[in-house]
Amino acid sequence: MKVTTMRRVDRWIGVPACAALTLLRRLGAPFSRRDPGQPPKRIAIVKLAEQGATVLAYPALVRAAEMVGRENLFFLVFSQNRFILDLLDVVPKENVIAIRTNGMVTVVLDTLRAVMRMRRLGIDAAVDFEFFARSSAILTYLSGARMRVGYHAYHGEASYRGDLMTHRLSFNPLQHASQMFDILVRSLEQPPGRFPACDIEPPAITDGPMPVYRSAPARIEEVEAILRETLGVQQIPPILLLNANCSDLLPLRRWPTVRYAELTRRLLESHSELAVVFTGSPDEAADARELVGDVSSARCVSLAGRTTMEQLIALYELSDLMVTNDSGPAQYATLTSIDVITIFGPETPAVFGARSSRSHILWAGIACSPCVNGFNDRQSACRDNLCMQKISVDEVFDLASRVLRERSERRGQD
Repeated sequence: MKVTTMRRVDRWIGVPACAALTLLRRLGAPFSRRDPGQPPKRIAIVKLAEQGATVLAYPALVRAAEMVGRENLFFLVFSQNRFILDLLDVVPKENVIAIRTNGMVTVVLDTLRAVMRMRRLGIDAAVDFEFFARSSAILTYLSGARMRVGYHAYHGEASYRGDLMTHRLSFNPLQHASQMFDILVRSLEQPPGRFPACDIEPPAITDGPMPVYRSAPARIEEVEAILRETLGVQQIPPILLLNANCSDLLPLRRWPTVRYAELTRRLLESHSELAVVFTGSPDEAADARELVGDVSSARCVSLAGRTTMEQLIALYELSDLMVTNDSGPAQYATLTSIDVITIFGPETPAVFGARSSRSHILWAGIACSPCVNGFNDRQSACRDNLCMQKISVDEVFDLASRVLRERSERRGQD
């Protein structure tokens, strides 16, 4: 199911559903348990989409596991996004409740199964990690949890999604996403009647601790074989990855495609030992092949649409640097040893910047940026992403060259 379809469903079905459930709640309908004052024993996190942000939620997930025990922590997610949870290895695999999105009927049936499972499990605390999505608010409420934590639009400052939470937080756009997730979990320790006042000090934004994922040796060998075959070499050279596009969730985040080709030519010319590999989803494979054709170098190839998620993570481990826009791969990659240059535009790195010392961020910070946030459903009237166009090839090239040089120097010292 396309992102645009999900958004329409969330709006046109989600709004009346939230209103109806709010009315039922106020009439005392038995959808949730009472006595929200006792500490929770089982917590369910609801975060359906954008699992790149879930990497930023790692400290919050660890905190939730400490509160109730890892075996009592559950996570509700779209099936195509669950892989990152397996990488983080905080929520047990059997505790991940996945909803498939390949067709409306499948979505409805899996959603019903997910709700029934949460109620059978006796989930007594549900935390909505989405900011103002109606679908996640509805699922948080229907979970049957007596404690329900999420953001609330008190005075219409954000999208309406009813009055379904017991702990109704006010969204703070000045906090980093990792802080927001942590505060949502810690709110379970607060009395529900206190909100929106929230006497919780946000945690410091640090470069860690974050897990470091190691692929199985067989997986590494598998990807090494793919690289040798694709590049036509026996010895794998230093690899620079380019993630030249993003999903249809937010097209404004795209850096002009032609600049990736120009950047590639300059990098190959100035770094004679370097190979450049384009990555991406199967939908991006044709565009990636076209870029490779424009560059016209044996040291530039595309693996877009040709790797599984497991292989992609192994590819990160084998590579020195990735250049990408603000998207999921910028977060996934921080779980490996690769350096990442992330180009920000319509969103701000102050909220979604990766928490890693190997993260290098470029952001023009012009007057209209950021233009998307939790208050506007991450949508914008802008159709001319000057914020991305302002980032020049020179800036990216200079930063990439510095990072590659520093990595080479570190290798020489080892």
